[in-house]
Amino acid sequence: TFSETYIGGKEKNKHQHKKTQGTQGRSTKTKTPVVGMRSRGGMLVAAKMDKVNSANIQTMIDKHADANATLCTDEATIYKGIEGYKQLMVNHSAGQYVNGIVHTNGIESVWALLKRGYHGVFHHFSDKHIGRYVDEFVFRLNDGNVKRLTLDRIDSIVFGFSGNRLSYKMLVLM
Repeated sequence: TFSETYIGGKEKNKHQHKKTQGTQGRSTKTKTPVVGMRSRGGMLVAAKMDKVNSANIQTMIDKHADANATLCTDEATIYKGIEGYKQLMVNHSAGQYVNGIVHTNGIESVWALLKRGYHGVFHHFSDKHIGRYVDEFVFRLNDGNVKRLTLDRIDSIVFGFSGNRLSYKMLVLM
């Protein structure tokens, strides 16, 4: 399944001078897009994307999806230009969320967890570091599931750190 979400504060919670005018509480103009895909086996790929369009999505799919993959998406126009893959859609705007085996529930549950982390734990993701927060959630869902023992997960983390040094100066300059 492939989908996108937009991360950022709610318009109703912003100071008056920071609100996007005329949006009636919803706006994607001041939010950061995050796109992702999740296989039926549970593996997840997600990343911040500066501009969400068919070309950028096609590039991400080509990089991470198997050539024989079947993509399940919603009816958004950005998915209509995807080439080289069998594509099945659900029509969310008509109230259709499942059509036989076609649904986007897997990736939508990832967005729910990411937004719960945003609102409930971190309270804010800076645009500069949002990719790192997304990477953390991808790690949690791909490698940190409850089927693995805690010590095995810690080994994965330590192995990931091996040979990688991140100084404070590099962190703040990124």
